[in-house]
Amino acid sequence: MLIRIVRMTFHEEAVSDFLENFEKNKVAIRNSAGCKHLELWRDENEKNVFITYSHWENEDYLNQYRDSDLFKSVWSFTKQLFSARPVAFSSKKIQEVES
Repeated sequence: MLIRIVRMTFHEEAVSDFLENFEKNKVAIRNSAGCKHLELWRDENEKNVFITYSHWENEDYLNQYRDSDLFKSVWSFTKQLFSARPVAFSSKKIQEVES
């Protein structure tokens, strides 16, 4: 499984536009082939910073999504709202520590 994290910083006046667009598209994104999990997080101190946290079966499925019309539409809208470059990375869980 591949874990994808994308940190996005928005212009403060654009936050509601981002949230509205995410709400409109979240089910379609989550139902993309290979997407197993999707969360949206908000920074506790910087209210214009959001993070998407998603699980993908593998990198091929992530790339398939990134090549889709859905992604192109969502991303072209979203990137206009940024006040800083997004930071994205993919990881694989090595270990989970439980008490």
